[in-house]
Amino acid sequence: MTTMIDRNFIGHELPPHTALVEAGRLRLFAKAIGETDPVFSDEAAARAAGHPGLPAPPTMVFCLDMDVADPFGYLADMGVPLQNILHGEQRFDYHAPIHAGDRLSFRSRIADIYARKGGALEFIVKQTRVENQDAVLVAELRAVVVVRNPSGSAA
Repeated sequence: MTTMIDRNFIGHELPPHTALVEAGRLRLFAKAIGETDPVFSDEAAARAAGHPGLPAPPTMVFCLDMDVADPFGYLADMGVPLQNILHGEQRFDYHAPIHAGDRLSFRSRIADIYARKGGALEFIVKQTRVENQDAVLVAELRAVVVVRNPSGSAA
């Protein structure tokens, strides 16, 4: 069974983008995820804890990575029907804190594409490096998208 996704996309780099980390957005995100630690919503509490400003709550960097006109455009470019995808996995490796006022640069690439169950399921691994305005690596993201192929066998 041949797979649907062209393996030549492995190594393909997506267009880089930047995102400004805004204090108001950090507060809303903290509230949305149920974060009650005032360090994430109160500037004075953040500074008292040794931060230069509000720190980004865990996983906020994923939302900032999605802050582009078409966050799934790369899948369409690969010929993947969006109605067949599932979010399979997300991993965050943090290297430095992220704070309000930071300008983050995101550089993503397709790290791997592989199939399971005779091609019924394909997996696209996207890796992203995130650097701040000082070119300091702050995070590395790994996302796995699962593609259900109705024509694949269930073997």
